[in-house]
Amino acid sequence: MSTASLRTTGVSPVPNGAGGPTRDELDLAEKLCEARAVMAAEVHKLIVGQDEVIEQLLLSIFCRGHCLMVGVPGLAKTAMVNTLSRALMLKFSRIQFTPDLMPSDITGTDIIQEDPETGRRKNEFLPGPVFNNLILADEINRTPPKTQAALLEAMQEHRVTVGSRTYKLPEPFFVLATQNPIEQEGTYPLPEAQLDRFMFLVKVSYPSRDEEISIMRRTTSAYSGEVAPVFSGEELLGLQEIVRKVPVADHVYSFAVDLVRATRVSEEYCAPEVKRWLDWGAGPRASQYLLLGAKARALFHGRFHATIEDMVAILKPVLRHRLVLNFAAESEGLTTDMIIERVLEHVQAAQQVK
Repeated sequence: MSTASLRTTGVSPVPNGAGGPTRDELDLAEKLCEARAVMAAEVHKLIVGQDEVIEQLLLSIFCRGHCLMVGVPGLAKTAMVNTLSRALMLKFSRIQFTPDLMPSDITGTDIIQEDPETGRRKNEFLPGPVFNNLILADEINRTPPKTQAALLEAMQEHRVTVGSRTYKLPEPFFVLATQNPIEQEGTYPLPEAQLDRFMFLVKVSYPSRDEEISIMRRTTSAYSGEVAPVFSGEELLGLQEIVRKVPVADHVYSFAVDLVRATRVSEEYCAPEVKRWLDWGAGPRASQYLLLGAKARALFHGRFHATIEDMVAILKPVLRHRLVLNFAAESEGLTTDMIIERVLEHVQAAQQVK
C-alpha cells in the first residue's frame, strides 16, 4: 500500500527504513482505530465526559491488560464498566466485593454430586463468576486480602486452580476493578503483588460544572441511551494481535527501560528524588505495559509506529500504583504522580546529555 493510500485511510506508515507493515496489517490497524472511536461513542451514550478514563479502559482492553479505577463513590465507575460490557459481545459478570466474600465465591468450588442411576458420589466442579470474559470487580478493596488474592492466578495466567485441578478461563479475559480511596472506612489496601497485575491505575475525578449539569439532565429525565454491540470476542482477539505487531524503534525501548529503572532505589542512576521519597520502585512488568500501551495508543491515533510521546502519555497510570512512598514523602504531602513527573524530567535530561 502506498503512502498516499495510507493517508487516505488515516493510518500513517512506519518511518522510512523501519520496514513497512503489510496491507492486511494496515487494514487491521485501520479497523482498530475505527473500533476505538465507535466504542467510545457507544459508552458516551450513557457516560458524560471522562474521556481520558474511557481511553485508558479501551487501551487496557486492546492490550489484554486489567484496569483498576479509583475514585470516591458516585462517579459512575460501575456504570462505565457496565456500559462498556454492553458494547462488547462478551460474557459479563459482576462480583460485588464485601467483607464476608470467600475465595470460592469467585473461583468456584467442588461439590459432591450423586449419580441417580448408580448411586455413586463424585466431585463435580461448579464454576464461579470469574469464568466469564469481562469481570467487574466492584469495590475490590472492601474484601480482605485472602479473598483479593483469589484473582491473582486468574489475572496473570488466565486460569484457576481449585484443589488439585486447574481450569482455563475463556478468552478474551479482563478484570476491570473499581476501588474507593484507601482512607475510606471499611477498606483493605490491595497487596503490591496484585496491584502490579493491573496495567493501569485510572483516577476517576469529579466532572466539570457543565458535565455535571448534563448528568443531571440525563439522570432526572426519561432519557435512555441504547448501547449497541460493536464487535465480538473473536474480533477483539484479532485486534489485540495487531497491537503487538506495531513496530517500536530501539530508542523507544531504551527510554521505557530507563524510565522504569530510574524509579528503583537500588539503581545507581535513579532520580535523586527516588532515594529520598520512595521505598520501592517499579518492576519489569511496568516497562512491558509502557510499550504495549504506547503501541495501542499509536493505533488509536492513526499511526502504525509507537513513539516516546505515546509512552509519556500513559506514564502516570502505568507507574502510579507501582511506586511505594516512604514516610518522608507522605509527610511532605507528595503523591506518586508528582514523583513520576520528577523521574520523567530526570530521564529526559539524561537523554539530552547522551
